Amino acid sequence: MTASDPTGTPAPPAPSAPRRVLLLLWAVTATAYALDLASKIAVVAGLEGRAPVHLIGDWLVLQVQRNSGAALSIGETTTIVFTLIATAVAVTVVRLSRRLASTPWAIALGLLLGGALGNLTDRLFRAPGNLQGAVVDFIAVNNFSVMNLADWSLTCGCALAVLLSFRNTPLSAAPAPAPAKP
Repeated sequence: MTASDPTGTPAPPAPSAPRRVLLLLWAVTATAYALDLASKIAVVAGLEGRAPVHLIGDWLVLQVQRNSGAALSIGETTTIVFTLIATAVAVTVVRLSRRLASTPWAIALGLLLGGALGNLTDRLFRAPGNLQGAVVDFIAVNNFSVMNLADWSLTCGCALAVLLSFRNTPLSAAPAPAPAKP
């Protein structure tokens, strides 16, 4: 018997497990991307060109930097390589999503895709352009590195993916066993 609303209209069936997992992937991706984009817009508008804001002494500082390289400003002259890597990550995650059936993997891949898209947006649309835009970084942690929310998303997604790999958590559901032959 199917559930119905008070008017007697049958309720739509609940999404299948793979569909729910896929919706989770897209929700995590959209959230990570939106938070990164909104934070960069706010930081550029409110903090760029101003003195750093010390939130917790020198342990946590908001300090705007434009970074054409990767983490720790490595590879500043090869910006296009990072654009291509971010594109490859995005394409890979989208392709993997076709067989996704694991909630933890949906979260990990959603964080990776949201972070990759966040930094890819900067590479495509920020100066100097031509796939070589500088990423807006603004979270300085204990004079170690200046990052953004996309970087944090990528880091957390990678860490979760490594953990899931070590735990042998499957990305997709196991295929149904083949029927026995008579």
